[in-house]
Amino acid sequence: MAKAVDPVCGMEVDTERAVHKAVYKGKVYYFCSSHCKRAFERDPEKYLKLGPQGMPAL
Repeated sequence: MAKAVDPVCGMEVDTERAVHKAVYKGKVYYFCSSHCKRAFERDPEKYLKLGPQGMPAL
Protein backbone atom coordinates (compact mmCIF):
# COMPACT_ATOMS: atom_id res chain seq x y z
CA MET A 1 0.00 0.00 0.00
CA ALA A 2 1.60 3.25 -1.15
CA LYS A 3 1.31 6.29 1.10
CA ALA A 4 1.54 10.00 0.44
CA VAL A 5 1.25 13.04 2.69
CA ASP A 6 -1.58 15.49 2.03
CA PRO A 7 0.34 18.73 1.25
CA VAL A 8 -2.37 20.86 2.89
CA CYS A 9 -3.09 19.21 6.24
CA GLY A 10 -0.25 16.69 6.57
CA MET A 11 -2.44 13.58 6.91
CA GLU A 12 -1.18 10.30 5.49
CA VAL A 13 -3.19 9.23 2.42
CA ASP A 14 -3.37 5.80 0.80
CA THR A 15 -2.56 6.58 -2.86
CA GLU A 16 -4.34 3.46 -4.09
CA ARG A 17 -7.65 4.45 -2.48
CA ALA A 18 -7.42 8.25 -2.68
CA VAL A 19 -10.48 9.84 -4.24
CA HIS A 20 -9.10 13.38 -4.18
CA LYS A 21 -6.01 14.10 -6.24
CA ALA A 22 -4.62 16.85 -8.42
CA VAL A 23 -1.75 17.24 -10.85
CA TYR A 24 0.45 20.30 -10.49
CA LYS A 25 3.56 20.86 -12.61
CA GLY A 26 3.48 17.22 -13.70
CA LYS A 27 3.33 15.73 -10.19
CA VAL A 28 0.29 14.02 -8.65
CA TYR A 29 -0.73 15.18 -5.16
CA TYR A 30 -3.13 13.23 -2.96
CA PHE A 31 -5.60 14.70 -0.48
CA CYS A 32 -7.63 13.40 2.45
CA SER A 33 -10.69 15.49 1.51
CA SER A 34 -12.20 17.77 -1.10
CA HIS A 35 -11.55 20.70 1.26
CA CYS A 36 -7.80 20.10 1.20
CA LYS A 37 -7.84 19.59 -2.57
CA ARG A 38 -9.66 22.89 -3.13
CA ALA A 39 -7.30 24.76 -0.80
CA PHE A 40 -4.31 23.38 -2.69
CA GLU A 41 -5.80 24.27 -6.07
CA ARG A 42 -6.38 27.87 -4.91
CA ASP A 43 -2.70 28.36 -3.95
CA PRO A 44 -0.47 25.33 -4.58
CA GLU A 45 2.79 27.26 -4.16
CA LYS A 46 1.81 28.25 -0.60
CA TYR A 47 1.64 24.61 0.48
CA LEU A 48 4.65 23.50 -1.52
CA LYS A 49 6.81 26.27 -0.03
CA LEU A 50 5.49 26.32 3.56
CA GLY A 51 4.44 22.68 3.99
CA PRO A 52 1.24 21.42 5.58
CA GLN A 53 -0.75 24.07 7.44
CA GLY A 54 -3.45 21.94 9.09
CA MET A 55 -7.04 21.52 7.95
CA PRO A 56 -8.23 24.49 5.89
CA ALA A 57 -11.20 26.59 6.99
CA LEU A 58 -14.38 25.64 5.19
